[in-house]
Amino acid sequence: MWGLVPLFWPLLKPAGAVEILAHRMVWSLVFVGAALLVLRRWAWAGELLRQPRKLALITVAAAVITINWGLYIWSVNSGHVVEASLGYFINPLVTIGIGVLLLKERLRPVQWAAVGTGCVAVVVLTIGYGRPPWISLCLAFSFATYGLVKKKVGLGGIESLAAETAIQFLPALAFLVWLTGQGDSTFTTEGAGHAALLASAGIVTALPLVCFGAAAIRVPLSTIGLLQYSTPVIQFLLGIFYFHEEMPPERWAGFALVWLALTLLTWDALRTARRASRALTDEISVPSTTRTTGTTSAARNAESVASGPDPVDARP
Repeated sequence: MWGLVPLFWPLLKPAGAVEILAHRMVWSLVFVGAALLVLRRWAWAGELLRQPRKLALITVAAAVITINWGLYIWSVNSGHVVEASLGYFINPLVTIGIGVLLLKERLRPVQWAAVGTGCVAVVVLTIGYGRPPWISLCLAFSFATYGLVKKKVGLGGIESLAAETAIQFLPALAFLVWLTGQGDSTFTTEGAGHAALLASAGIVTALPLVCFGAAAIRVPLSTIGLLQYSTPVIQFLLGIFYFHEEMPPERWAGFALVWLALTLLTWDALRTARRASRALTDEISVPSTTRTTGTTSAARNAESVASGPDPVDARP
């Protein structure tokens, strides 16, 4: 569903990107609020309101994802689907870079090689586009920042989206009211079908998240991490074969370098996870006098390797 999202946003024309974004915020809260009402999951809201630091972080997350959503909608409706897909290809590399710069994490040699390859790819793509791929970079950095903030907040997918859209709701609603007062709103002037499509932006935002949350408790995280590459792959293919965007040789070269970097990251992650799993198995087989300490250490290492970045809470 996330991969097919580029097919949806053009259906909302003649609404502009900002109007679509505002409707996405408003109707996402309506949809998620209804889901929470059915599930009767409201206890977290009271706890969140009593924690100013978490509220501030949620506000930052809402602001960053607003930029990400708005830029993505604009890029798709302006004929930049391929460049937008690149943003989500390089997002893991940017996330690693943030981990090194801000969290002082140490990289393994293969991870350094992947990050270096990604930097070379950006240079090649800059030459190919005749400018830096700013759409891709803004999408990647905004989503990586969003992931960093969400990691510190620690809310579940539906709950965090509800909190973020609650913060977005009033400004978005005020903008839509103002737009209607100016006579520039398409919600009331383009027919019931158009209005229904704008309202369904909330479902398009939240439904994949609900499915993701259901999968996260049933599927190994390593598998989920690999499956998430399918989103930019589908978007890339749509940009080439459906939207017929140009791909000169320089861009193919840049994308090939990005894919090489992602291959290195994936190979290194799987190799490290296998080593941690073997270490855990070995520790379990040691005498009982040392089993508790060794198993705890190995389990912690395995968990650290397998967990990787936090599950994605919001996508394009």
